[in-house]
Parts: sequence; C-alpha cells; structure tokens
Amino acid sequence: MQNLNRCANFAPHFVTLLGFSMRKIISLICFLLPILASADVLQIREDAPDRYVVVKGDTLWDISAMFFKDPWKWPEIWALNKQEIKDPHWIYPGDVVYLDRRTGTLTTTPIQPEPVASSDIVKLEPKVRVIAQNTEAIPAIPLDAISSFLSRPLVFDDEELDSAPRLVGTYEHRTLLSVNDIAYVQNLPSDKGAHWQIYRPNVKFVDPDTDEELGQEVLYLGDATVEKFGDPSTLRITNSILEINKGDYFAQSGTGYSATYLPRVPENQVSAKVISIYGGVQQAGQHAVITLNKGRRDGLEVGNILALYQKGEELKTQGWFTPNINLPDFRYGLVMVFRVFNKVSYALVMETKIPVQLYDSARNPE
Repeated sequence: MQNLNRCANFAPHFVTLLGFSMRKIISLICFLLPILASADVLQIREDAPDRYVVVKGDTLWDISAMFFKDPWKWPEIWALNKQEIKDPHWIYPGDVVYLDRRTGTLTTTPIQPEPVASSDIVKLEPKVRVIAQNTEAIPAIPLDAISSFLSRPLVFDDEELDSAPRLVGTYEHRTLLSVNDIAYVQNLPSDKGAHWQIYRPNVKFVDPDTDEELGQEVLYLGDATVEKFGDPSTLRITNSILEINKGDYFAQSGTGYSATYLPRVPENQVSAKVISIYGGVQQAGQHAVITLNKGRRDGLEVGNILALYQKGEELKTQGWFTPNINLPDFRYGLVMVFRVFNKVSYALVMETKIPVQLYDSARNPE
C-alpha cells in the first residue's frame, strides 16, 4: 500500500519532469534549426561587386568566385532552370552579370529595385545594350587546359593492349617513321573508320595503397589514315609529334567528349590519392592535370568535385609513454574530374593554396 502511495505521489512529479525535458528538447531543436538551415547556404564574399561585365577568357567558375566563397557550386548560384544551366551557350563576353543579394544568386537580368514610395520615384531613360557579335560562349572551366585530353587515348589496361592494332612493319624497312611514311598494321578492324591515332605505353599506374595495377598511361605520337585494309593494313602517317617505330599501338581517333561540366559532389564517399601529375613533374599548380587512383568502378563521374588534403603533421612528444600528436589533414584546394576510366580518373586543379604533391588525398568536400 505504501508503494502505491509513493507511486501516486511520484506520478505528478514525473509528468512535470517529462514536460520540462520535452520543453528543453523542443527549445534545443528551435535553436538548431536556423543553424542547420543555413549550413549549406551559399556564402557571398565580403568584397563581392554588385555587377560584372563578362570578358573573353572568363569561365563560369571564375565569375562565380568573384561573388561567392564556393564557386564550384555555380549550378546553385545562377538563377536558371535545369534546362538552361545545361546549355553551354547562355552567357557571352559583353554580358553583364548582376548579384541579387536578396536571393543569393547571379543573373544576367538587371535586378529590379524594391518598391518605393511615389515621392521617391526617379524617372530613368532607356539605354541601348550593346552585345558583342561573333563571340563564343564562355565555358564552365578553362577548356584549353584539358582539350588535348578529350580527344586522345589516355589509359589502357593489359587486356586492351593485347588486342590493340600494332605497327609490325615499315616501307623499305625504315626504323623511324614521320609524316607521309607508310606503316603496316596488324589486327586493324575495317569497320572502325579510316582515321587512327598512334600511341606508346608510357607510365604504369599502381595503387599506392594496394599495389594493384590500374592501367598504363599512353603517349600520343601522331595520326594515320588507312590507304588499304588487309592483314596487315596499309596506313600513311598524316601527323607526327614524336618518332614512330615498330611495336607502337593504334587507337581510334577521339569521337569527342562533352565539354559541358556541371560540378557536383560524388554521390558516394570517395577517398582517392594523387598518383601522377601530367608531364612527369613532382608538384602541380592551378590548372594542372593530375591522375587519381579511383575511377568509374569507385563511383566517380565527370564533373565530380573533390577537395585536396595534405596529410597532417605528426608532432613528437617528450617522454617514453606520451603518444605523438597527429594534426588533422590540411585542406588546400579543389579539383574537378573531367575524364573517367575504369580504375583511374583525370582531374583539373581548380584552386590550390600550396603546390599539389604526389600521394596527397582527394576527398569529398566537407
């Protein structure tokens, strides 16, 4: 009976405590909601101008960077619908870009002012807007930095090399070939067209974490045109930037890759490493091309944005039993993936505060 009385006496206090706890939880949620809502809001730069006139050589990335701290989010920055933003021909040199601070977006339409009282109205006269003629639309990123990577073979695995057409002989047994020389090629299919590119295996990619062979980067040597199909086929060298020799391989001329890039974070978490810097150098700066040890099988796609990280320093401590202190990795730049193979990808360095080095990490931006 005493227990029942104690329960009866405790019940009102329990309800009061429960109500108090619920009020605290609701108050905490209300406090956090604005923070959560603004966590992904685009931040306008403090020195952002109200307007900017587009000039030749600009990119969408460059223009967005003038106004916002995260220019790679430009698909969210421009006040366009989904169809317009996929069209690469919607902004030209001479266009004026306006910053709408109310919506946090950019537009090529003049910003309408807030309604004012009739006594404050100022009469404006119309002006002619001059638009440059015979100009090309500005691209999303600097295409001149990657154009040669879009039309040439870059990476082959061992199986592809085994089945690729190969130069087996030369006219008059010449050792080296150049423009207008004749080459004899085995295994050249007759249904793949008459224009071919010549290449040579150059660098073998190996995963630094697993030692897996990821493929071979190939060196572009020149171009050739078929004069007669057969076994072997007869081809004439039409372009040569390096000397061509027996044993070199042939690949189809590039069919053209999309030059329209919509930057976005990978759908899955990607943790890659820089395994090569194009040109055989040890460090890279802005607009350099790097190779990552992740590709299509890892979920990477063209347009994916990754942040570059330098491994945090390990601080030595004094004493036998005091562990060393590992500093967090330092984020210093951004890259955009522009061409993807099965096991590796090529990315363009868009921003960097320090030189990119081999084996630096590339991960989803946090």
